[in-house]
Amino acid sequence: MPDPLAGRILDELKRPQYKPVRAKQLAHAVDAADEEHFPAFREAIKELFREGRIAMGAQGTIVLPTARSGESSDEIIGTFRQNRKGFGFVIPQDPTAHEDLYVGERDNPAGAITGDVVRAKIISRNRREGREMVNGRIVEVLERKNKRFVGSLERGELGREDDAWFVKPDGNTYTQPIYTPDAATKYIKAGTKVVVEITEFAQPGRPAAGVITSVLGGEGEKDVDLRTVSIQFNLPEEFPQEVLDQASAALEAFKSTKHFGNRYDMREEVVCTIDPDDAKDYDDAISLKQLPDGNWELGVHIADVSHFVPTGSPLDEEARQRGNSTYFPGKVIPMLPEVLSNGICSLMEAVPRLCKSAFITYDERARPIRSRFANTVIHSRKRLRYREAQDLIDGKEEIYFPGKPKRRSDYSAEVLKILDDMNTLSRRIQKRRQAAGQLSLDLPRMELVLNDEGKVVDAVPEDHSFTHTLIEMFMVEANEAVARLLDTMSLPFLRRAHPDPDPRAGERLKTFVGALGHVLTGEIDRHTLQALLAKVKERPEGFAVNLAVLRSLSRAEYSPKPTGHFALASTHYCHFTSPIRRYADLTIHRLLDSYFAAVKADFTKGPTRGTPKAELENVPTYADAAATGKHISYTERRSEDAERELRQVKLLELMQKHIGESFNGVVTGVTSFGLFIQIQSYGIEGLNRYTELMDDWWSVDEKIGQIRGQRSGQKIRIGDVVKVTIARVDLPRRELDLRVTEVSTRGTADKITIKGGGKGGKGGKKGRGKAEEERPAAKGKPKFSTGTEKRAARSRTRDNKKPKTLEARGKKKKRS
Repeated sequence: MPDPLAGRILDELKRPQYKPVRAKQLAHAVDAADEEHFPAFREAIKELFREGRIAMGAQGTIVLPTARSGESSDEIIGTFRQNRKGFGFVIPQDPTAHEDLYVGERDNPAGAITGDVVRAKIISRNRREGREMVNGRIVEVLERKNKRFVGSLERGELGREDDAWFVKPDGNTYTQPIYTPDAATKYIKAGTKVVVEITEFAQPGRPAAGVITSVLGGEGEKDVDLRTVSIQFNLPEEFPQEVLDQASAALEAFKSTKHFGNRYDMREEVVCTIDPDDAKDYDDAISLKQLPDGNWELGVHIADVSHFVPTGSPLDEEARQRGNSTYFPGKVIPMLPEVLSNGICSLMEAVPRLCKSAFITYDERARPIRSRFANTVIHSRKRLRYREAQDLIDGKEEIYFPGKPKRRSDYSAEVLKILDDMNTLSRRIQKRRQAAGQLSLDLPRMELVLNDEGKVVDAVPEDHSFTHTLIEMFMVEANEAVARLLDTMSLPFLRRAHPDPDPRAGERLKTFVGALGHVLTGEIDRHTLQALLAKVKERPEGFAVNLAVLRSLSRAEYSPKPTGHFALASTHYCHFTSPIRRYADLTIHRLLDSYFAAVKADFTKGPTRGTPKAELENVPTYADAAATGKHISYTERRSEDAERELRQVKLLELMQKHIGESFNGVVTGVTSFGLFIQIQSYGIEGLNRYTELMDDWWSVDEKIGQIRGQRSGQKIRIGDVVKVTIARVDLPRRELDLRVTEVSTRGTADKITIKGGGKGGKGGKKGRGKAEEERPAAKGKPKFSTGTEKRAARSRTRDNKKPKTLEARGKKKKRS
């Protein structure tokens, strides 16, 4: 079996602060010095020596081998991911390399853009507040991954030509005009949305050139925005024919199945699903029963995608490349063909479906005391929607149902009972998890209402029924149970890792909330954050504080490193519950199959209990798992960026109809160039530049999130409620300009002191729902506590000086 210690050993040796030590000391550093783990450590060291990946240093110390001739240890090759502020990160191709390399805007002379494979040179290493900082400079673009862009065709002066045709790209990935001389022969009108493929990238004094490959249509036409964003973020398009053929063959094979083999048959047991109104891919179902000893057994049944997607098959390779499904308003780009994701893998009502199931037994205080696992076949008794299930739990007689309400009498007694039991157990689990330190942020989102043309006509608050939390609790518990099982076997599996917050981010948070009247003392841990969030609940500054806490957290990622999950207060965590839409979950399902084979599980006799240290076959190496983790972490970020972008476009289109109208908003960011304000009724953020703010000169204090008018003495700070007017919408640049017309008198917040250093375990990650609130980890240059995005850092506005103006940022609810 591959040794997962190898990757941890290499990680330790590659740390810049590593000082060569002997084997025994190195074993302590990687937590493998005890009697149980040291033999495995010794074998891993031997194997690394044989492979030439480590070497013997002076006095028997262990070091990395010296770089070969012509190879620089200060250079790395990786994929560049650019932030809208201009800076970016190089994600190393070597999965055992150090963390991502920070690249400032001025350190990208090659003009690399998101997705490019680059060669970068490390230019500095330093430590700030205990955190290693690695900064670099891009030396060369090795491969241009994204050459296609969408934009508006324009005609005018470009370079030395007075009457040139060019495309002005949408968004902020690539912002320079692209010369397209072939447009003159295509009879396309200016203003048309087109796809341009760059044939020659920009050089000093010469713009990029390209050819028009397709015409999308006029701005605002149906699906043009969707296609624009998909191309902008290089999202996958149609499935290859061989992938569709394999999916169809899987469907036919399933139809012809007369029996379900060695599976635990649950078709006679009460199982139900609870999902959003418009869901089509039901990947989880729940059963719950009380045992004779008074304990409860929760069954979490997850679609057995691995049964239909063999490792290494065209289906598998395509799913890995996609990494995950991408959810847009009214549209999904799936990881798997719909015949699987919405068909035989979807746990639809009243049909047999194959699952992988985790059975978790709880005592009266909802503490897990044992777990069992099985390949199962289920028969969902009822497909429920969140609001529908909540009405039933609340005892209402008229039940929410899309189109036409139902009556309580339309539901069987067994469905009503299981819902009542699920509500009781989930609330006890929630209480236990909150006591352990699990964080829950209050960041309300708006659900977009679309018409038949795909246009946003309104935005309404998303449903906040407790049934969302109910399912979230059960999914988190199942993810933990599977991770605990795999941890007993010391396997290199893909964990959902959420590191502890960067200490610098904690200090910025202290400063920020202190300016709002909330004093944080001592170490900032989960319980400190819980107390802070509880204090600001339903207060005017509550949204801003929740947003600041979110931005103080590190970003979650997929990695075999045993980091734990901070936000969920979980030591063992992986993603198991959504293999239809996440490749990480599919890898976990395959490890379960290997485990079942190793213990020779006979499911006709019931689920199998966890057996520690089973010898598994077909397990990926640590390096392979790390490489897959880096790739799918990247595709996840890409999808999130694309989802955010299209949501912004849709809302901006709606805002164009409201120019000149007034709305209530809340100040969410203070920068050197303006205030960011969220319009509460639509959940969209806009900018009021200081040069256009209430006819005054403004002194700016970004550190505490406050500005002060030099003439009027007016103070505006983060969390203030204001009235704004829609001034301008720039759809291609994704910008919304606002004008503050009135500032509410909020008064001074009560001074609240919250002491840190509370109890709490190490971090872990989550299943789906609100708990996993993420942002990119703080790397390189410090982030502002407001989280605003600027293209370049500039000096703070001084008294009696006109503020400088910079171009501002542009900025589905998924079950995680």
